[in-house]
This record gives sequence, C-alpha cells and structure tokens, in this order.
Amino acid sequence: MHFSLRRPAASLSIIALILSGSPLAARTDPAAAPAATQGATQAQIRPWLYENSDVPIDAAWRFGTLSNGLRYAVRRNGVPPGQVSVRLRIDAGSLMEQPDELGYAHYIEHLSMRGSRHVPDGESKRIWQRLGVTFGSDSNAQTTPTGTTYALDLPQATPASLGESMKILSGMMTDPNIVDSAVAAERAVVLAERRESDGPQMRLSDASRLHFFAGQPLADHAPIGTVATLNAATAAKIEAFHQRWYRPENAVIAIAGDIDPAQAEQLIKDNFGSWTVPGKGAPLPDFGAPDPKQPATRVVVEPGVPLGLTMAWLRPWTPHADTIVYNQDKLTDMLALQIVSRRLEQAARAGGSFLQAGVDQEDVSRSVDGTFLTIVPTGENWEKALADVRAIIEDAKATPPSQAEIDREYAQMDTALSIGVENADTEAGSKQASDLVSAVDIRETTVSPQAAVDIFRAGKPTMTPDKILDSTRRLFSAGVFRALMVTGQVQPGLDAKLAAAVAAPVKAATNARLADKAVTMDDLPKFGTPGTVVSRKPIGLQGMEEITFANGVKLTLFANDIETEKVRINVRFGHGQQAFSPTKPVPGWAADYALVASGIGKLGQRELDDLTNGRRMGMGFNIDDDAFEMQVVTRPADYKDQLRLFAAKLAQPGWDPAPIARVKTGAGVAYDAMSRSPDAVLGRDLNWLLHDKDVRFRTPSRAEIDALTPQAFRATWEPILASGPIEIQIFGQVKAEDAIATVASTFGALPPRPDVPVPAANRAMRFPAHVETPVVLRHKGEKEQAAAVMAWPTSGGFALQKEGRQLEILTQIFNDRLFDKLRSTEGAAYSPSVQNNWPFSYDSGGYILVTSQVRPDRINYFYSVVKDTAADLVKTPVSADELQRAVAPMQQLLMRASTGNAFWMNQMEGATHDPRYVEAMKSMSPDMLSVTPEQLQALAAKYLVPAKSWSAIVLPEGVAAK
Repeated sequence: MHFSLRRPAASLSIIALILSGSPLAARTDPAAAPAATQGATQAQIRPWLYENSDVPIDAAWRFGTLSNGLRYAVRRNGVPPGQVSVRLRIDAGSLMEQPDELGYAHYIEHLSMRGSRHVPDGESKRIWQRLGVTFGSDSNAQTTPTGTTYALDLPQATPASLGESMKILSGMMTDPNIVDSAVAAERAVVLAERRESDGPQMRLSDASRLHFFAGQPLADHAPIGTVATLNAATAAKIEAFHQRWYRPENAVIAIAGDIDPAQAEQLIKDNFGSWTVPGKGAPLPDFGAPDPKQPATRVVVEPGVPLGLTMAWLRPWTPHADTIVYNQDKLTDMLALQIVSRRLEQAARAGGSFLQAGVDQEDVSRSVDGTFLTIVPTGENWEKALADVRAIIEDAKATPPSQAEIDREYAQMDTALSIGVENADTEAGSKQASDLVSAVDIRETTVSPQAAVDIFRAGKPTMTPDKILDSTRRLFSAGVFRALMVTGQVQPGLDAKLAAAVAAPVKAATNARLADKAVTMDDLPKFGTPGTVVSRKPIGLQGMEEITFANGVKLTLFANDIETEKVRINVRFGHGQQAFSPTKPVPGWAADYALVASGIGKLGQRELDDLTNGRRMGMGFNIDDDAFEMQVVTRPADYKDQLRLFAAKLAQPGWDPAPIARVKTGAGVAYDAMSRSPDAVLGRDLNWLLHDKDVRFRTPSRAEIDALTPQAFRATWEPILASGPIEIQIFGQVKAEDAIATVASTFGALPPRPDVPVPAANRAMRFPAHVETPVVLRHKGEKEQAAAVMAWPTSGGFALQKEGRQLEILTQIFNDRLFDKLRSTEGAAYSPSVQNNWPFSYDSGGYILVTSQVRPDRINYFYSVVKDTAADLVKTPVSADELQRAVAPMQQLLMRASTGNAFWMNQMEGATHDPRYVEAMKSMSPDMLSVTPEQLQALAAKYLVPAKSWSAIVLPEGVAAK
C-alpha cells in the first residue's frame, strides 16, 4: 500500500529532480461496500494484486487475468457522470533499455500515440477530439524508469465510443506504426522535447542521478534518452525493443468509470484477448543495489541554481509482502520523519541558518529505499546550515520524542486518511485508475480509504516513543551514504570541505524539540454581537442564495451534497489588484506567504499549526483582479471554526517580522534562476510586458526584495485587511441556517468597514503598442534554446462576453494548427501554445497569446507559421469537422467541470456586487458552443490584426537577433 499523506515540510525532495513525473501510488476508494474493509478468509481466492498480502481486498474492484497473461481491474465510478477512465500500463521503462537503446521506451510511447493499426499516421489527435477527448489531458502517456502508462479519460462514454477507444488502444499496444518514416518524423519531436527540457534543472537531475545511484542502472537511464541514441534509432531497433517488452504478460489495464464492470471486462477480453507475441519475453533486469565503493560526496556547479544540499541514506530496495504489519511499520516511519520535519520547519521559521529543510523516505524506481534530507541555506554559510540540521537529526536519533509530539503527528496523519473516507463517494474514477496502476508499478496493493484508516489506527499502540526512536535511527543509518551540494560558483577545495562537513562530529540540538502548547479556539480574538440579516434572496441559479448582513457583509451560499463531507470557503475582500496603482510598486509578491504566516493577534504560525492540527483547516491567500481572497477546502465538522479563523485574520492580524525575513531570503535565493532559461525569463517578464509595463504585474527587482521591511509590509497590508467590502462564498455540505448563523457571529459581527473607491486609473488595463520587430529579451542558459511570443489585443468585461468565450474556440483551433505544423510535421517546437485571456473584471486588457520554445535559428520560421495561420483563419472559414473537434472537447470539459462546486464557486466570484456574473454564468455554454465558422472568421478578422500585434523573443546572451 502507498499512503497519500501530506508530505513533510520540505518540498525540495531530490526525487522530484531525479525522476520528473515519477508516479506515486495511492489508495482507491470503494463506492460503498462494508466487505471492502474485511480481511479475506483462507477460503477466498485473493486477486492477483493481493497475492502474498493480508491487507483487506478492495471489493469495489473486479480483478481478472486473460489467458495470455494480461491482468486487469475494473470498477464502477460515477465521478464525473458519464466518464470512463482507462489506464494501460506496460512494465517497460527506461531501466529495461540496453545502453544503445536509451530513450526507446519513451520513443515507443510517442510512436504509439502518433499512429497504429487502427489510426493513420498523424491522425490520433483528430480521432480523439471527435470523441470529445482533449488531447494532452484526457489522452496522454508517461514513461518512467520502470514503466509506460497510457491514460484515457473518455467523457460521455457510449458503447460505440468505448468500443472504438478500446480498439484504438489495443492497436497502439500490439501494432504501433514503427516504420522508418514515422521514426524519422517523430525523432524531431522527441529531440525538441529533450531540447526544451535541457538546462540547469536537467543537468542537476542528471548529476544527482549519477551521484546518488552510482553503480546502478538508474544512474544513466533517464527516460528521455541521449541525443546520440535517439539519432541512431531505427525502426528495426525500436521494433526489437517493442517485441521484447510490449507483451500481454507485461500489461495491466485499469478501468474506472460510469460503466458496468461486466461490460468493461468484456471490452478488455474482446480487444486484448487475442494479443500474442511469439517467443519468450525478456526477464526483468537487475536494478542493482547502492554501491558503497562509489564516492560519498559530490559538488555540482550550476550557475543560477540556488545553493542547496541533499544527503541520502540508501538501502537496497527489495520486494516484500505487502502485509498489514509492513504497512504499519511504514506509517511509523512516516510519523517519525514528520516529527523531524516539523522540528526543522520550526527552526527555519525562527530565522536561523537555513531557509528550508526537510526529510522524506522514498522507494526510488525499485532501485533504492532511501531517506533523503534537503537543505536550502539562508546565505552562503552552508557549513553552519548543515551543522544545525545535522544537530536536530542527531537529537532525534539520540532521544525518543515526547508523547505530545507523537500525538500531534498521529492526529495530522489520521485526519489525512479520514478525509479519504469522507470524500470516497466523490473521488474521480481517473484518480482511482491511476492509483491502481501506480500500485502495480511499486509492487504493492491498493485498499479502500476505510481499510487504510483501520490499518493505521490498529497500529497506534505500537507507535510508542521507543518505536519511533528505532525508526528514526534506522532511517538515518545505512551502509551507503551520499551527499550532494549544488552551488552557483566554483570554489577551490569545496569537495574536501563538503566531505569533512558531513563526517564532522555532531552534537544533538536538544533545544529543537517542540513543546506541547495547549491552543484552542478560545485563544482567537473575540467578536462582538452577531450581525443581523437584512436581506436573503435566491440568486436564480442552482439553488444558490445571496445573504446580506447589517454591516454590509455579503454571503453567497450554495448548500448542497454534491461533494460529500466537503465545504469550500472563499472570503473575498477589498479590491484586489485594482487597489494598487499601475505605476507605484507594492509588496504584493510577499503576501501569499508572509501575510498568512504572520499570525493572528498574539498567535504565531506555530500556535495556529497546533490550533488546526488534526483538522481540515488552513488559509490560502490570493490576489485576484478585483478582490483579495482567503480560500480553503474544509469539511462540515470544521467549517464553522474555519470561518472564525478567517474573520479573526481580518479583525486582528498578527505582524510577526520573521516571515518577512524568510520570504525575502526565499525570493533572493530564487532570483538568479529567473534568467537561466527562456521559459524562466518569460515567467519573470511576459505578464508585465503584455500589460504595457504595469508595475502590478512586474516581478520585483533584487533591490526591491532587499529593501522590504516588516514596517513597510505592515503599512501596505494593514489598511487593506481593515477596509473594503467583504464577500463570502460557502459551497458544500452545510445546513443553510447554520452557515448563515456562523457568518453572522463572525464576519457579521465585525464593525462596518470603510471603503476606498478604486481610482479610474487602477481599473484601466493596457496592451502594449504594435512593434514591427520583436522586443528582445535575454537568457543565460543553453545556446540552442530560445522562445518566441506573438500577441494581439482583444477586449474584456461583460459587454462583449460572447466574443470572449467564442475566442476560446478560435484559439483552440489556432493551437491545433500550430501543433500540427510546428510539432507533428516539422518538429520545430514541442509545445506551442495559444491562449485566450479575457478579463471580466476589466473592460480592456484581453489578448490572444502565442508562445513556444524554438531554436534560435527557427524563430523566423515560427513567426512565418503563426502569421500564415492567423491570416488563413481570417481568410477562410474553418471546416465543420475542425469546428466540431474544438467544440466537442470543450463541451465535455464544461459538463465535467459543472458537476463540482469548484466550478460554480469560481464563476460566481463577485456576483454579490455585480449581478452580471450570474447572467454570464447562465449563458456560458450557449455563448461558447453555438459558434459558427462564419462567426469565428469574423472574430479572427476583428482581432488577429497584423498592425495591432506585439511580439517578443528570448535569445541566449551573445546570440544576435535576426
């Protein structure tokens, strides 16, 4: 079993660098079956997934094995209604490749998606679109070191579309179009993918893999392959790899969706039952074990990458019986690491020698069982940071944790697992299918959420201080130890310094332990007399209500059972981006972290952590166009206290200076990385440039980051928290009267808030003037990488909202054409993108944006294709087929999205202050889906005007613009 729990504080796990897209298995949820939580008796035949395991079988799944060895699992799931999700996993990844085959597993993934027995070459995307499938999200594939998984989410599945889809999938597995012409055409695409991912992060990933897994195949078997092996690939060589590994005995199919399991099972039998491959398949290779003879330390110099350290305690990965006891031991290990990570996080918050540190355990690609420690020093004194972190870990190894610490982490983990039980009825079939094949990948099982909770709780008596101590000692000891430092500058003798630092004696830091603090909701600021309701009326949409309180607070309430045991809350206040001047910078960039972490009243972040521990509560912050937002997904048992927490934040915000120092350090650490690739430069500057250098959209300079003080931060945000209208959205499983009463006693009890009208200049949104030649930006990365941008101004607001929505269809068609030309045909770009941005909060500022990474020598070709495509959209109406291929996936996307509260909440933001949002919501589907070829042509003529376009390119330093 693999438990999907909150990860420890540090999100910089080296595994994320080493294995991009590495799958994590998780539990699947039953529809509702008590039998799912019962252990199998001796008389029961355990399905193939549960062999050698005593964990309770998830009875919602129906398992089987075909005579050719293909294994499958199917289940009914109605989330979202009408959709069927298919995951087809082949036990063949980059670790199965010979040295001259590097990248072949991924190459086959591309070729299978390009064309196969039932799909002409290059027609795959069009066929899926006609079935309502969005290519790239509903239909996709992923290759990892240990496997290749093909994913299909088929919306509004019918017997005909299901039959066609399964036929296509079977052809992709048994007979992909592996011929010389397709191999040559797709080579350019794969090389473009490799080129666009190249840069500091890829080099760091390669260096990390080579160091941590030195002496094992994983060290030099990245799924993308090498330029040399990709260029040397032929149809014959790729076909040989396919014949060895694409075999029914290596395949697993999982289907979860709105379908009778018997029908799903029959589809598998009909389409895959005759799949045979002559001869015997290749045996799985030996993935090796950590090699103690390899160097223990390494320093990697990578300009622009933040200074960081990773240490790893590596143990051999070995197959195991996925038993209850085994999983309880894993959970104990997880709890032990959570304790250590919380101590590290608390030390980092206090403003010590490191910005961030955390520990994690990972079974990496069936190659190692490792404990990984990541550290980001606050400054250049990495030796001090390393010593401080090691001291905290040494203390965890020397002395058992307190019972209070164990209870704190146990409550947090129990809540995380319980949420799975509460949300079981609304878990998407796509997740369940993905979780099952991920469990196969790591050679473990999947259980129902209730079974996971039962196993966890049954193990609680064994989670004693001494047991946690034993886990900690084992996790931080191993026969093979490795340490890696990443730095941006060459420093003589650094390798020797690192080796000495990790071997130096360390004294336990006994002051790192977290004392138990009894914090309750009574410690929050008190409110006055509950407010009174002065207006309550239906909105006229899906049973939503609008409630107004005497102090001016407004509530949009949608009490429903759409999402079981889930309540979404969004508190919108003030005027958001419009509160700021387009010419005067403010520290908005620091708010999403510092404003939340600065506390409430006298309670700091540590106390708030204890207050919310074991509950589904939190506080996310966002700056929207027309409001500031505090958001959370909570549950019926916690939402009332969550509203108290939000109201207290507005009533008595805390101003702890420590988060300011931390966010400044973090922004400074990441600053240089924003110039190291074309994408990074666009992420830093494009939004600012597209808004005609409006400072509200500008990334702060290093000088502005350094200049921020706690006093300046407070001077900006204190009046914002105390003024402006308040709009609260509550969508979910609540009783309407209780929700209204709770808002009355919290936000309704606040004194009336003054409002500062938004200046007209703040409501204006500008697009840059036309340029004849692209604006030139520079990056400090790879010489073969560049990016090109072209944009046209549109509009915004409600008056032309129908046009704004129909532009979604136009840009989708534009995107498809560029995909076909720039990627599929020419291989000039891997991921060209066309986007429509239409702001409803402004009457201007919208745009159509085309972006892509390209080689510097292909920039002119990119612009030629973009301009020709735009001109053709103006000149010629799109065909009925092309229109349908854009409309059908959009229609399905809207239908699926509208089955959840998140969609409705997002669309209704601002509705209590502007009823046009309600009318706009009602017309969304007809506005978008009833568009005709002639209307699209007219939109193209209106907006894709060459004389109004704006363009920019990002070139490597030292490369001249042509």
